[in-house]
Amino acid sequence: MELKQVQETAGAIFDEAGAVLSFNNDDRAIEAINHGVAICDRSSWGLLKVTGEDRLRYLHNQSTNDFEKLQPGQGCDTVFVTSTARTIDLATAYVTKDAVLVLVSPQRRQQLLTWLDRFIFPFDKVELSDISAATAIFSLVGEQSSILLSKLTAEAIPQQNLADHRVINLDDIPVRVALGSGLAAPGYTLIVSKENAGVVWSKMMDLGVIPFGDRLWESLRIQQGRPQSDRELTEDYNPLEAGLWQTISFEKGCYIGQETIARLNTYKGVKQKLWGIELSQSVAPQTAITVGDSKVGVLTSYTDTPTGCWGLGYIRTKAGGEGLKVRVGDAEGELVAVPFLRHEE
Repeated sequence: MELKQVQETAGAIFDEAGAVLSFNNDDRAIEAINHGVAICDRSSWGLLKVTGEDRLRYLHNQSTNDFEKLQPGQGCDTVFVTSTARTIDLATAYVTKDAVLVLVSPQRRQQLLTWLDRFIFPFDKVELSDISAATAIFSLVGEQSSILLSKLTAEAIPQQNLADHRVINLDDIPVRVALGSGLAAPGYTLIVSKENAGVVWSKMMDLGVIPFGDRLWESLRIQQGRPQSDRELTEDYNPLEAGLWQTISFEKGCYIGQETIARLNTYKGVKQKLWGIELSQSVAPQTAITVGDSKVGVLTSYTDTPTGCWGLGYIRTKAGGEGLKVRVGDAEGELVAVPFLRHEE
């Protein structure tokens, strides 16, 4: 049975593009994330494949992290930036024996294909392809994820470094399993061929894994602080401001945007930072954030949850940090640390 049919049977609601919005079970899914295992279909995200013997050097020169030290079975989060270090996308790369798979945001797939192709020169031994249509991407999220996978296979499950990965067989179906759920919650990313996606999803359902859709993913990523393209990741901001220090190598050589990032780091030039914001009521994104009569930032994302109102927003560094009291439109707010983000002093 095809993946969409399996999901429809479980009560999935789809958007116009065919992505799963919800299963109308958010309370159960949150409980599973906290104490069991939940699964989200991220097949609407883009998966790019980079091949050729220069592939690691090429990606090393195009993004913020250090690719030349990576071995097959390893990976990393990295940021693609412009020449002035403005963010294009936060991506996750998986190095295999003969390729690098790069998981990118849905709204950045075509832009990144065009962007990356511009920097492949005639003598580069690099080939770039989009394998999104042939691939399904699932996120297993929850404290019991590794236990669940260990029950399914006798093969070792990656448990050490983010984006470590290997191919395991689930009833003779090859599935690439990578450490990291895409959120700041324990879990794994599963990459499987589209033709086998329905079988793998059904197997998870049979084991009691709780499905959830994009609406809850969006709420969770705001609560946990994962910045998103067109919200927190735009050409108005750089990855240091976005709290993505863990995706940046300051030891590697030249890459696009490197001079700006190095200068900001050396001279402590980060003038604004992305923070979580606990709010007293709902507020629309792009509302100004103020302290007294002074504008100190802007709200970039908002979510309403059973535990309260939460947002993400950029705040001027000089205004303060965690614990700062602010106003966001008619709402009162307080800056809070969120687990996905890191800020260096």
